[in-house]
Amino acid sequence: MKLYNTMTRRKEEFVPLKPGEVSMYVCGPTVYNFFHIGNARPFVVFDTLRRYFESQGNKVTFVQNFTDVDDKIIRRANEEHVPFSDVGARFIEEYYRDADALSIERATVNPRATEHIKEIVALVARLVDAGHAYATPEGDVYFAVRSYPAYGKLSGQSVESLESGARIDPGEQKRDPLDFALWKAAKPGEPAWESPWGMGRPGWHIECSAMSMAVLGETFDIHCGGQDLVFPHHENEVAQSEAATGKPFARYWLHNGFINIDNQKMSKSLNNFLLVRDISKEFDLDAVRFFLLSAQYRNPVNFSRELVEQASAALTRLKTTRERIARSPVSETETEADAAFLAAVEQYARSFNEAMDDDLNTADAIGVLFDFCRAANTFVSEPRSRSAIDAAARFFDRAAHIFGILQKTAEAEFPAEALALLEERAKARTERNFARADELREKLRTLGYAIEDAKDGAKLKKL
Repeated sequence: MKLYNTMTRRKEEFVPLKPGEVSMYVCGPTVYNFFHIGNARPFVVFDTLRRYFESQGNKVTFVQNFTDVDDKIIRRANEEHVPFSDVGARFIEEYYRDADALSIERATVNPRATEHIKEIVALVARLVDAGHAYATPEGDVYFAVRSYPAYGKLSGQSVESLESGARIDPGEQKRDPLDFALWKAAKPGEPAWESPWGMGRPGWHIECSAMSMAVLGETFDIHCGGQDLVFPHHENEVAQSEAATGKPFARYWLHNGFINIDNQKMSKSLNNFLLVRDISKEFDLDAVRFFLLSAQYRNPVNFSRELVEQASAALTRLKTTRERIARSPVSETETEADAAFLAAVEQYARSFNEAMDDDLNTADAIGVLFDFCRAANTFVSEPRSRSAIDAAARFFDRAAHIFGILQKTAEAEFPAEALALLEERAKARTERNFARADELREKLRTLGYAIEDAKDGAKLKKL
């Protein structure tokens, strides 16, 4: 597999530190609000990468943090007159709710900044002792950017080019405008922890370095996030981590492209941050996830209702194909057509992998899946061998699982009571007990469900 490495600005063959094992760190949310569609893209994209690695037989350690102490969290807590920890805990649960609805698999570990204060303080002290950081009389600690000659290597910016726009804000005691905070001295009414420099709390950048190294070690395989994090967040992570350890930090850096809203850049001034929670009231989030994968992850993507509706219609076509495969009549004999289709499925599988191996090109992989569906729809219109039908089902199900689509079963959508009544009605109709069947239909209506009778059987539908 080849991945585009932001650090080297080229596609590179992905070779994990340990054969058969992949270590990934993905920057997670700052938990002060519901997450928006821009946040959702990296969550979905890198969940898909993880799924693909696992489908290839790799063991993946997938780490995604929660930033649960931050200016925004403190501000919201003060506005609501609650402890800052209550805000973080509440929106962590809300994150899981929306992430589950987007079929985002739970991380192997979700470290929280407040649970790693000890490791953060130790890392800051390590940098101070090495001469890469300094404390001010007020108790702030800053990273000395010029002490790390390679600063700017991830973003491609030089220290000289950064100087012109750098400044020292009022109240800051840093020595150089480019230096950034590792530890912030306590302020009245803010949460604080003990440290060698007095009571305070961590800066944003140091949190991710400490948490990732605590779980994955000082060097790991892949660090992921949105393009907006390249500078300064990830640049600062590289500098402080490598200055402290003298070792490479992450070996591959992956960044997804921006999302535009109706051809406009997402921005606070335009007030066009669409929350996933709000989008879910209008669209099935399966369609939203499929839309987010419709473009190669490094390319920008434009979110519009029309495009999500198109993704929803495409998902319906895929679902119809899978249902046709499941209902395909079985032949006891295997024909030349079966053998030819089996060979075609193997080629579709190779083409699918080739697309995914080319820097996670989900757009081309989706194209392969639709090519397969067109062939499968024609093929299963007649009785076919069990081996050919099973091969078609396996290919489709693997692709759907990697994309994280069509994973919600009827059992997950409808309660057991309603499904039992539907089954009882089907039995009554088979026994030609139509009066009982009508009673069961009405009982389902009182529970909020209608019945749609189709050639392939009856289905429930929410009223």
